[in-house]
Amino acid sequence: MTNDIKPRVVLLGLGAMGTALASAWLSAGHPLTVWNRTASRTEPLRALGADVADTAAEAVAAGTLVITCLMDDASVGDALEGTELGGKDLVDLTTGTPNEAEARAEWARERGARFLSGGIMSSPSMVGVPEAGGYVFYSGAREVLDEHESTLAAVLGVRHTGSRPGSAALYDIALLSAMYGMFAGITHAFALVRAEEMPLREFSGLLTSWLTAMLTSTDTVAEQLESGDHTRNVQANLAMLVSGFRTFEVAAREQEVDFRLLAPYLELLEERLGQGYPDEGTSGAVELLVRRA
Repeated sequence: MTNDIKPRVVLLGLGAMGTALASAWLSAGHPLTVWNRTASRTEPLRALGADVADTAAEAVAAGTLVITCLMDDASVGDALEGTELGGKDLVDLTTGTPNEAEARAEWARERGARFLSGGIMSSPSMVGVPEAGGYVFYSGAREVLDEHESTLAAVLGVRHTGSRPGSAALYDIALLSAMYGMFAGITHAFALVRAEEMPLREFSGLLTSWLTAMLTSTDTVAEQLESGDHTRNVQANLAMLVSGFRTFEVAAREQEVDFRLLAPYLELLEERLGQGYPDEGTSGAVELLVRRA
């Protein structure tokens, strides 16, 4: 299949992720027009066959599918200010909040463009490597995604989260929040054993296998939240967990390790236990996090 048969991609933003996306689209045979505020970043892609636009407006004029992968939502507004978006399909892969995506969708509609918001669940090294498992959450009109799915899927997997423009950003942030929580626990774990006899690389293997085994608990949490019964299939109840958790705090003190990474979670579980739910698992703590009017 020749380049002129595949749809052209217009890409604004050539940071690490944008450059990886651009290279993958070129490798997949898509004609590509790129723009970046720092022009020097475009030169390696020009050498690979990309068309380089001097301005964002010039880039947008080159094709129907316009992809933004910029620093933040404000950068998207700045880059597209004064461009002609009528009849374009704008796919925003810039990291932002759900509310920003909702506002940007309305902004695009007012300018005659269809809009999809995307949340990238991948590192740059995973782009264009299907077996790496990277993908993008997309939200917005399903028919817009259907029209461009083969082009978008040429670089990363495609998952539609719903018609509400902000839902892709929400799922992106939810998964990343869980990741950072895991990183906090890993950091604390290494702090505890940093000076022990076991080599840290050996401990790393134990930590990886333990965390992998514990990941099955997410299905239980989902089942409890969907049923509203936080005691369903509980293996260790809240009373037991809080008691053990308090021991962790003492042990950290003994090892001269600051407990600040885990203390907020202990406080949350203690609060739920204090409300009179000793037989629940941890899913009941979600009720304390959700703010209700």
